Amino acid sequence: MLLWEKEIPEYFTDKRNIVSFVLFTAIFAVIFINIYAPFGVDRWLDVTDFQLFFYSSAVILIGMLVIAVSRLLMYLLSRKKPIRYGEYALWIIAEILSMALVYALIQRFFLHGQKDFMVILRNTVRITAFIILLPYAIYWLYLSFRDKYTLLEKLNLARNGNSEDVIERKQVGTWSMIPFRDEKGVLRFSVKREDLLYLEAADNYILIHYLDGNRQLKYMIRTTLKRVEQEYPAKNLVRCHRSFIINIDHVRTIRKEKDGLIINFESPVNITVPISKTYLDVFIRKLSNTINPGE
Repeated sequence: MLLWEKEIPEYFTDKRNIVSFVLFTAIFAVIFINIYAPFGVDRWLDVTDFQLFFYSSAVILIGMLVIAVSRLLMYLLSRKKPIRYGEYALWIIAEILSMALVYALIQRFFLHGQKDFMVILRNTVRITAFIILLPYAIYWLYLSFRDKYTLLEKLNLARNGNSEDVIERKQVGTWSMIPFRDEKGVLRFSVKREDLLYLEAADNYILIHYLDGNRQLKYMIRTTLKRVEQEYPAKNLVRCHRSFIINIDHVRTIRKEKDGLIINFESPVNITVPISKTYLDVFIRKLSNTINPGE
């Protein structure tokens, strides 16, 4: 799967992160413009340092309104469908062009700058891209670092106890995460046990299907189902097919079709997984043990 086809991390569309992202970008842009005056913005705007401060503050505020509206639309869209890296890149380009157009109109009609609108627009696109992409990149790196640090902290907590017990326990209010490593043993992904739906084999990879609120998402890792079975022999993770391992906790119904038994999941979307004859006995036995643990 190519990078632009992959889904962006969830922290990009988290509400709190969006608010702090807009504020950070605004503060960074005002400070940067007034200290460095990129591309001689103070000269081609023909303003003093004092005027530049108030002009930049007002204009950046208008620009942040554009970003705020844009990020609100992105948040609403992300609740309905996952956003991929390619779509996210196009979204950022649209934000830069929108802000540059607003800035160009302000300078053309309210300031005594260039009279040629295309010259103004070309300058504002360059300056907007330069000023906006810097805080964007800094904040993305921060979110990525924070996300990985939080994940490692949670996994360290899990390792302090019995690892199998951490994966399997179901007591009320008990937190548990299932970490997934690639074929080299490198940690790639971790998900709450109660959010995991099933694992699907895809050549030399597995697809981890999981829930995020009302959305079903998936994450690809280079490893095998056999390796996962060996690492996490949990009661609620059961092999039902050579291509599938399911989380029994999410099974809603099992029905018989002409091609065999089919599993339906408790999920906002309709999901079905087959049960093969090879794994039928093991599956039924583990399902029975889950329903009647004392027997």
